[in-house]
Amino acid sequence: MQPDVTFVIAAYNAELTIERAIASAIAQRDVSVEVIVVDDQSRDRTLDLARSYPEDIVRVVALAQNRGPGGARNAGLELARGRWVAVLDSDDAIYPGRICTMIDRAEKAGAEIAVDNLQVVREDGVAEETMFPADYLEGLSEISLADYIAGNVVFESRFNLGYLKPIFQRRFLNENGLRYDEGLIIGEDYILLANALAKGGKCVVEPTTGYVYHIRTGSISRVLELHHVEAMRKADLAFARTHSMDAKAEAAFARRTRSLRKAASFLSLVQHIKARSPLKAVWTALSDPAAVRHMSMPIAVRLRRVAAQFAVGAGEVKGAGR
Repeated sequence: MQPDVTFVIAAYNAELTIERAIASAIAQRDVSVEVIVVDDQSRDRTLDLARSYPEDIVRVVALAQNRGPGGARNAGLELARGRWVAVLDSDDAIYPGRICTMIDRAEKAGAEIAVDNLQVVREDGVAEETMFPADYLEGLSEISLADYIAGNVVFESRFNLGYLKPIFQRRFLNENGLRYDEGLIIGEDYILLANALAKGGKCVVEPTTGYVYHIRTGSISRVLELHHVEAMRKADLAFARTHSMDAKAEAAFARRTRSLRKAASFLSLVQHIKARSPLKAVWTALSDPAAVRHMSMPIAVRLRRVAAQFAVGAGEVKGAGR
């Protein structure tokens, strides 16, 4: 029989958490479950732990080469048989009634996508508040393309919708050729859901909390670097060339584009400061003053002082040449 849902768990060096993720997927109530673990060339015991489960409970794929989070998930999606597919990060978990509740809401609304709230858990095991206030998600009901893009304006969004963990109707993904962008290390979740919405997918919101998001020091998703932002900008350009957007979506996309440009300038500025290249830092700050607003006040003040000194020095050189 076809499973109600396929969980795709991409894993890389996840020996400390992979069993928690698998156990939470298996424990889903009132739905039939398929679990696929894709090991992305782990160097620890992740693969052995995944293979310790019976094959009829957990299917394990060992990639021949590292493909990153998007590539590993794509490998799982190609093998999925469920009516619905859900991505579960190897260091996270889900509550037992999550998938049944989400599928029920999606199918009653005739939707191809569903999202819910996330419980945030610190590294020490202490549960913080949910990622999104319940009344905020209840007010959304559905997420349009414009809503989603507006909720992913870097450094400016009140609630970053890119953290949502959607479930997708597998047939909808396959019919529209939707897969993860393997060129992205950060932002691959965002661009997949954005593409799905642009293809006409209806995304309903289940305001209850079903996904348990564990904060982990050193996690890729917690560290934004310049090359990540540049890859995101490239993916956004491809998105704009591929899809038409209504006025609201275009306006949101323009704000996101500006935010990514500012983020790139800010991270470039940080790199120059760390490399002790003050002139390059000043040039970056002068080229995009908005980037400095992301810096703490002491650094911004210091940059202005250096810029003033540089301007005086440049004036003296120019005067000497006359």
